[in-house]
Amino acid sequence: MDLKALIRVIPDFPKPGIRFKDITTLLKDGGAWRETVDRIADQWRHAGVDVIVGPEARGFALGASVAYALGAGFVPVRKAGKLPAESIRGEYALEYGKDSLEMHTDALKPGQSALIVDDLLATGGTLKTCVDLVERLGGTVAGVAVMIELTYLEGRRTLEGHAVTSLIQF
Repeated sequence: MDLKALIRVIPDFPKPGIRFKDITTLLKDGGAWRETVDRIADQWRHAGVDVIVGPEARGFALGASVAYALGAGFVPVRKAGKLPAESIRGEYALEYGKDSLEMHTDALKPGQSALIVDDLLATGGTLKTCVDLVERLGGTVAGVAVMIELTYLEGRRTLEGHAVTSLIQF
């Protein structure tokens, strides 16, 4: 199945010069969604992953689905102030400023293996922050799996030293 053909590209969104990759056209296709989840799960099935870590919001949908397929737990990573229990925070750079993500301090046990799953790898800031949060809690990062990789932004360089897989490249 050609998953890339199901991604809608919207020019000049959210601002001029950006070519937004809209995954909703893939998500609404049950067969394509199943294929996406199965392909990612199959790539990591023998990696001994204990938990899937998914940043909000699209990382929740994809990450939770991959966790189910692998029989692993799911750990949500949220924007600052959204988690109810004690959490740790990591910051990352945006084009204009900074943002932060948080993870519960009891989300991982030391030594647990985590696979970080998200819809998109662009510059790598969000995913690198997830890597850092996992490692601060004593977990090990098995790797990073994404649906789409914008190769021209070289986000893999930000994640150097970690295995990265992507299904679709632009």
